[in-house]
Amino acid sequence: MHGARRKAHLVFIKGSPAPLPIESYNKKATNMRTASSASVFGLVFLLGFLFFSSSSSSCEASDSVYDTFIQCLASHSDPSPPASSIVYNQSNSSYTTVLQSYIRNRRFNTSSTPKPLIIVTPLVESHVQAAILCSKNVGMEMKIRSGGHDYDGLSYISDIPFFILDLFNLRAIDVNIGDETAWVQAGATLGELYYRIWEKSKLHGFPAGVGQTVGAGGHISGGGYGTMLRKYGLSIDQLVDAKIVDVNGRILDRKAMGEDLFWAIRGGGGSSFGVILAYKIKLVAVPETVTVFRVQRTLDQNATDLVYKWQLVADKIDNDLFIRVLLQPVTVNKNRTIRASFVSLFLGDAARLLSVMDKDFPALGLKKEDCMEMSWIESVLYWANFDNGTSPDALLNRTSDSVNFLKRKSDYVQTPISKDGLEWMWKKMIEIGKTGLVFNPYGGRMSEIPSSETAFPHRAGNIYKIQYSVNWSEEGEEADKEYMTQIRRLYSYMTPFVSKSPRGSFLNYRDVDIGVTKTWSYDEGKVYGAKYFMNNFDRLVKVKTAVDPTNFFRNEQSIPPLK
Repeated sequence: MHGARRKAHLVFIKGSPAPLPIESYNKKATNMRTASSASVFGLVFLLGFLFFSSSSSSCEASDSVYDTFIQCLASHSDPSPPASSIVYNQSNSSYTTVLQSYIRNRRFNTSSTPKPLIIVTPLVESHVQAAILCSKNVGMEMKIRSGGHDYDGLSYISDIPFFILDLFNLRAIDVNIGDETAWVQAGATLGELYYRIWEKSKLHGFPAGVGQTVGAGGHISGGGYGTMLRKYGLSIDQLVDAKIVDVNGRILDRKAMGEDLFWAIRGGGGSSFGVILAYKIKLVAVPETVTVFRVQRTLDQNATDLVYKWQLVADKIDNDLFIRVLLQPVTVNKNRTIRASFVSLFLGDAARLLSVMDKDFPALGLKKEDCMEMSWIESVLYWANFDNGTSPDALLNRTSDSVNFLKRKSDYVQTPISKDGLEWMWKKMIEIGKTGLVFNPYGGRMSEIPSSETAFPHRAGNIYKIQYSVNWSEEGEEADKEYMTQIRRLYSYMTPFVSKSPRGSFLNYRDVDIGVTKTWSYDEGKVYGAKYFMNNFDRLVKVKTAVDPTNFFRNEQSIPPLK
């Protein structure tokens, strides 16, 4: 039984893998370890021509690359299972199913979306090692996908010939309650991770996102944000080890990779540095009983005053309490208004929660009947929008109920927005149309961890993070243009209220609007890199230069090496 879903009011925290595309193929050809420079250049030129030619030519290119790739994989990986069982070309009857199974944004699942020439689905670690070496041999860009939740699709699209290294088969989870740790392979979903922890212990959990189909690899490497961050910080704050395949095909653990690289893949995005195989995480304690609530108010129900007061306490209240605010334009009695939804997880019982709220946020007027006590695993299902009473087995379902067209953006707020400012925001949101906002509180443990301890920099000084969110179901370019314009307008209007110099962004809320690179120069990279990583960007560049000086692992927003 997978269980029914409540109508979604929550916006999933999706941390997606961020992988690898573009640059000039002839530049990469000089680094090929097999085949001469001339022959690689010729193959690259042919691939590029066929990639943008007719579909029949594309299939021919796919078949040719498939044959070459199969031969290479067979010579670089274990003979069992055979390489042919893990590689799909465009002629394969399962190609489309495999490709589309982990596309979580319909904007990147249209007839005009560039498709990979082949998809490689490793079953064992040696397949990953071989795929890296063979990518060099055939001169193709490699995209890395663990769950497909990269908001702007960088894990499975590119403008040049590419293949996808799809890690969904590498999803083993080994929970050790004795030392309160677990090894989690990159292709495992957060739902699977939560379920496997729950199988072994009802008093342990892990601080990560609410979207149960999100892949662990990208989510954790980008930071890993969830409802327990005020108590325990991010996912990366509970990492003790990792396994990564580097540009030379070596499998490295924390000791072998060194502390600089281990620092970088905790919030810097793994795909700039290698292929993350697995993380070793530290489990955290959760009480036998937790409490959730959802309280909704519209503007004529004093929502403005409540949101303003929330800003004053959200990052200072008890660390066991996380209160998210969803702000959505809605129609009530034929009038457009803003609905504010206060949605909470409290690591304790309802009686203590009511005491905390009465003391620190009495304006919300929380009552006992608003609160629901449950186990931690039940709260995971609640936050994933499942109906109350749904079996935890639902967390093992890797398929999303529905996939929308969507766009996300992010910001950080360091000074409370005034009531006048909020009222101006409401008018703009109603005027724009559909785009909503999600306010996610910081403080607590987040303020205690130095901004330089991991590559993720957004710590003390941030009251809350904003996620801009718009979904739509209408197909076509006009709808895409309309909704993309809406969210960009609201992002622009919010400029006076958010962090500055630079305006911060969250890597796991991938947003190519804030800058992309075509040359992987330091200056181009810093445009988006300073927003994602603040003062940590320069150290990330130094790590990148040390571990991948030829820039094999790259994408439109990857860390550039120093030339």
